[in-house]
Amino acid sequence: MRLGKHSLLVASGQAAITVALLGILKAGDHFLSAPSLYEGSKTLFRENFARFGIEVEFVDDPHDIEDWRRRVRPNTRAVYGETIPNPKNDLIDIGQIAAFARDEGLPFVIDSTASTPYLIRPLDHGASIVVHSASKFLSGHGASLAGVVIDGGSFDWAAYPDKFPQFSTPIGGPGTPTLVEKFGNTAYLEYTRTIIAGRLGPVLSPLNAFLLQQGLETLSLRVGQHSRNALTVARWLDAQPEVESVDYPGLPSNPSYAIARTYYPRGAGSVFGFTLRGGIRDARTLIDSLELFSRMSHLGDVRSLMLHPGTTSHAHLSAEERDRLGIFPGLVRLSVGIEDENDLVADLEQAFAAVRATNAGTAQAHVAALDEAELPLSA
Repeated sequence: MRLGKHSLLVASGQAAITVALLGILKAGDHFLSAPSLYEGSKTLFRENFARFGIEVEFVDDPHDIEDWRRRVRPNTRAVYGETIPNPKNDLIDIGQIAAFARDEGLPFVIDSTASTPYLIRPLDHGASIVVHSASKFLSGHGASLAGVVIDGGSFDWAAYPDKFPQFSTPIGGPGTPTLVEKFGNTAYLEYTRTIIAGRLGPVLSPLNAFLLQQGLETLSLRVGQHSRNALTVARWLDAQPEVESVDYPGLPSNPSYAIARTYYPRGAGSVFGFTLRGGIRDARTLIDSLELFSRMSHLGDVRSLMLHPGTTSHAHLSAEERDRLGIFPGLVRLSVGIEDENDLVADLEQAFAAVRATNAGTAQAHVAALDEAELPLSA
């Protein structure tokens, strides 16, 4: 088991992603990313980082290492991905991408928010730096904001002084030590802590630090229950005729099942989407009929949550862009909590009954309208 050398707590998950990458990247740099990410990260990279003069490029197929390799440029400085992307849960082969990054002399930064250290330790599989939105599962109760950057201490920054001059330039001018001379394999985190986070100021509040510490005490208990419940719910959904697909890698029918078996033996997470055949009409009826699930954009809460990505998290995209990402009108995202699994299934059963009743009523009205249209005209 590979432990992180040092970590940095900041005010939010978005702050963790930002400072983690700004510790590596500068204006004029380019980095590669897996295509399936939290939408907030995508907009951060495409819009905010672009204003800093930093370019992101998303590979088409994260399983094709040659696709990654073809896109490497002289100014490429990092590789980025997520352990369990939401809502599609299209897993990446972490070890394969880590090996590619190592061959290219690039640090591999990975967001492990949806998996937590209970389900996977990305450093064990070759990741260089791990980030978490600690507002989610690590805190667990939807009551605080926090983020964390973890440096594995495995990347040899000193071997690439031209790529990463911030670590190999004398700190106080000629004759003074460089960061790698002074701090060795933790030079990256020292730079990120003092120069990036220390100056930009994403400071974690004492109350949120306290709530995070309390949440961490029950992490293994909670995430284990999250994962068991999610598998039960996913199996139930997969058996419903109204459901076109379930994006849960713990199901044998899922394209990511083999990767999940390799990297996630304790469970495949608890945030996933499923698509209803009836599109947005059925999604609206279902969401409005649920009673135990809360309508909420958050995830990783002890309570079960749901949302409709097409009209919330991905509403800023065009219909064509959403379709390309698999965010179809009938897609509903669940963040399965730690309630009793029978209660969760019962809530879904009554909501699906409402969908069927609505559809039956619509069908009867349609038949009646056709019958009326076929009546002979009176003389």
